[in-house]
Amino acid sequence: MIGGFFDRYSDSWDESELAWFEMLLDEDDVDIMAWALGTQSVPDRFAGEQMELMCRLDYVNIPR
Repeated sequence: MIGGFFDRYSDSWDESELAWFEMLLDEDDVDIMAWALGTQSVPDRFAGEQMELMCRLDYVNIPR
């Protein structure tokens, strides 16, 4: 999930967006996934456009 998000969006990120992602990587994977899936509230420091994109999950390739 986290790697797919990075692969999908990182080419267009500026320095502040990269810094946001680096800060996100310091968090536990299970917390990040819970925020993206909506099972836990997103902390204010991660709320915003990038987290909204992560919550869409349209960057995860799910074979059907």
